[in-house]
Amino acid sequence: MTNANDRLGPPERLVRTLGAESADEVARAWLAGLPARVGEYLERWELTPERVQTPGGRSGMVVLVHGADGTPAALKLCVPDGSAVREHAALAHWNGRGAVRVLRADPEAGVLLLERLHGDISLRSLAEAKAQLEAAGVLQRLWSPPADGHAFPGVAAHTAALADALRGYREEPWAADVRGVLDEALELRDALADGGGETPSLLHGEYHQGSVLAADRVPWLAVGPRPLVGERAYDLAWLAGDRVDTLLAAPGAGAAARRRVAKLADSLEVDAERLRGWTVFRAVEAGTRELAAGARPRGELLLEFAGLL
Repeated sequence: MTNANDRLGPPERLVRTLGAESADEVARAWLAGLPARVGEYLERWELTPERVQTPGGRSGMVVLVHGADGTPAALKLCVPDGSAVREHAALAHWNGRGAVRVLRADPEAGVLLLERLHGDISLRSLAEAKAQLEAAGVLQRLWSPPADGHAFPGVAAHTAALADALRGYREEPWAADVRGVLDEALELRDALADGGGETPSLLHGEYHQGSVLAADRVPWLAVGPRPLVGERAYDLAWLAGDRVDTLLAAPGAGAAARRRVAKLADSLEVDAERLRGWTVFRAVEAGTRELAAGARPRGELLLEFAGLL
């Protein structure tokens, strides 16, 4: 198993993110112990490794494996911060309906064994119109009433924490030029936090075209949920801002952005104005966070998109 550990180290993107001095100490320690953790679960669950999925994510690692019976699978290891517990609970609730299926799990340790999807083929491989159509279809299967006694956070509480962080960013000197759009985003969030009287649904939480992968048992399945419970317009907002770089580079970007929001709202029967508001808030929150981290081009792109709406 030692040889497997030597060649199944974390991908470069994960090392850059979690190995930085600014990264959380717990995350750095987890990263350092990751090869041994991979080896432990390969042995425990009788898995034969193929390779690490690259470029991979920024908060976890996926190893493509085969089970003892030859079944292909994906071993996902996440920082044990509780996110895998919530991800496992959501995937178990969906039980393969619109989302990847869990084969085995040790969620408290941040380890999930998932059915193998085609990790290199997401909805972003399709033309824009087709991708949005397929994304809407998958999302309709995910939206469902949460189980009684669930432990998923609500949209109101989750966005309250994000809004508090935005208020802190607002006072930074580098935020002087964007305070107007930050204030608008905060006002929108406060107005939307009541949920609009909609019966809460279990939401994916980070739904976009890149989080929907090609599969064998059905054409497309969602992965990587950050589940929340709340109104559907919140879940749709990130999808409304997909491929924002391409959108902003085209003539008439503002009109195209507003048409996209209206079309998505109509196709999934959510209130268009609430979808617009959540899209603005999520774009501003993410854009400001990128600016704070020094990723100015991405941050400015998201804030420009928000301004168009």
